Amino acid sequence: MTSLVALWGIGDFFTSIMTPLHAAMAFVIMWAYKFWSLVTGPGEGVTWALSIMTLTVIVRTILIPLFIRQINSARNMQIIQPKIKELQDKYGSDREKLGIETQKLMKAEGVNPLASCFPLILQMPVFIALYQVLYAAANGRALGYSFVHNPDLVASLNHAEIFGARLADHFWLSDWSQFDATQIMAVILVLMMTGLLFVTQKQLMGKNMPPEAMTGPMAQQQKMMLYIFPFMYLFMGVMIPVGVLLYWVTNNAWTLVQQFLLIHNNPTPGTPAYIDWEERMIKKGRDPKEIAEARRAKRSKAPKAAPSRQVGPAVASTGTTSPKDGSEKATTDTPPTTGVVRQQIQRQQPARQTRATRTTPKKKP
Repeated sequence: MTSLVALWGIGDFFTSIMTPLHAAMAFVIMWAYKFWSLVTGPGEGVTWALSIMTLTVIVRTILIPLFIRQINSARNMQIIQPKIKELQDKYGSDREKLGIETQKLMKAEGVNPLASCFPLILQMPVFIALYQVLYAAANGRALGYSFVHNPDLVASLNHAEIFGARLADHFWLSDWSQFDATQIMAVILVLMMTGLLFVTQKQLMGKNMPPEAMTGPMAQQQKMMLYIFPFMYLFMGVMIPVGVLLYWVTNNAWTLVQQFLLIHNNPTPGTPAYIDWEERMIKKGRDPKEIAEARRAKRSKAPKAAPSRQVGPAVASTGTTSPKDGSEKATTDTPPTTGVVRQQIQRQQPARQTRATRTTPKKKP
C-alpha cells in the first residue's frame, strides 16, 4: 500500500511538471498556427506542419547556449585524450586510482563529461509534452490551456493532413488493411530522422575528433553508439505521431547544420577539420596561429582577484629603538615574500618613570 501511495505521489509530481509544458506547447503552436494561417490559410495540414517546425526552431534557439557548452565540453574531452591515455598507461591495473586521477585531471582542465547530455535531457520533456499534446488531439482530447479553451483548434489538428497523412496518427496500426499515406509518411520521416542522426554523429567523429580519440575503449563506445542510436530510432518511430516525427526531423536537421557551421569555423585543434580550416585561413591571407591564440585567450579570459592586503603588524619591524620624546617615526618593515615594501606608522609611548622620580621635586637651576 505504501509503495502504491509513493508511486501515486511520483505520478502527481510529473503531472505538475508536465502541465506547464503542455500549456507552453499548446500556446506556441496556437500562435504559430495563427501566423501561418495568414500565409497558407486556416485549417490546412501544411499550416499545422509549419507550426510544429516553428516550435522546433524556437526551442533550439533557446538551447543554443547549452549547445555551445556541449560542443566545448566535447572539444575539451578530445583535447585531454592524450593525458587520459597517459593515465591509463600508468594506472591501467589500478582501476580505482585511474578513476581518481582522471577525475582530478577533468577538474583541473574544467571538463564536464555530462555537459554533452544537457541539451538532450532538457529537450526530452519538450518532446514528451509535444507527444502527449498531439496524441491527445488524435483522440479528440485537449491538453494545454490554449487548446482547452479553443476546442476548434483541437478538432482542426485532429483532422489535419499533409500529403494525405494525418499528423496525429502514427505508423503502427491495429488493422493493417488500413495501410495508407500516413504509414508511408511515417516511414519516410523515420528514415530521415535516423539518417540525419547518423550523418551528424559521423560528421563529428570523422571531422572533429583527433586521431588519439579514435582509439581505446571510449572510441569503441562511440562507434557502437553511431549504429545503436539510429537502430533504436527505427523501433521508436513506429509509435510516434507524424507531427512529433516532423518535430524530430526538424530538430535533427537543425543539429546537423549547427554542428557543421561550428566545425567549419571553429574546429578542434589536431583534427582533420582543423587542418582544413588552417588551409582556408592561409588562402585568405590570415595567420591561423594568431586566430587560434586570440580565441584561446578569449576563452580563458577571466577577471583576476585583487591581491589580498594584510592589516596590522603582519611583518616584523626592523627593530629601530623608540625615541623618548614621544614623536612618531616611520619604520620600514621587512619586505614580505611578494617583494612589496610596506611601511608601518608606529606611535611611540614616552619612557616610563619610577614613582620616586615623579614625586621628587625638580631642582631649580
